[in-house]
Amino acid sequence: MVSLQNVVDTDYKGTRHWAVGTDPDLLMRIHEEDVNIAIYERDTSNLESEINSLLEQNIELRASGDVDGIMEKVQEVLNPQKHGLLIEDIKVLLSHFQEVVGTENCRLLLATINSNMCRKFHTDINEVRMLCTYSGPGTLWLTDDNINRRALGARGMDDEQIAIQERKVQQVKTGAVTLLKGALYPGDGASAVVHRSPTIEESGEKRLLLRIDNNDTSRLWA
Repeated sequence: MVSLQNVVDTDYKGTRHWAVGTDPDLLMRIHEEDVNIAIYERDTSNLESEINSLLEQNIELRASGDVDGIMEKVQEVLNPQKHGLLIEDIKVLLSHFQEVVGTENCRLLLATINSNMCRKFHTDINEVRMLCTYSGPGTLWLTDDNINRRALGARGMDDEQIAIQERKVQQVKTGAVTLLKGALYPGDGASAVVHRSPTIEESGEKRLLLRIDNNDTSRLWA
């Protein structure tokens, strides 16, 4: 994979449609007209032992409602004595999502994944989604100049036909918090970001993924 910094400095010629940095405030930039993906990069090494303990289990935690209601469900499934730091981190990310999207209620999924879920490049049928891959490879996404739009909308096309240059496919870092603009985002600004799940079945890897949504969607994984 080419690093994002390389794309910014040398390859990318169009209007920059992403926001990347180490300040959580940049997540608000998802509402900018030209931005369709915002990535808050952070150090999650303090969560490593708690994450590893969850990877030994098959977790599929689903909850919906306001932050307090979702956190009650989270603490029923995760042991506060063993996973206190992770529980607090989930609460912080819910609060970030609530603030950015301006919603009281949302839906959460925390799951261990060992299969290739959304293996094709696609756009989500929603407004905004938050993803955090706590462990394992992060979400893959395309810059706008690297998308074959005709192939994206056609059946039977593979990733090599959708991504014009494979070397320019981008990948979110493990632990980073990502907001992805979907096709239902209101207005006539940036188009939905094109992305897919990483391939992990062949390598036997496992991911721990957090997903937060505020509305119904036909894409359950990324």
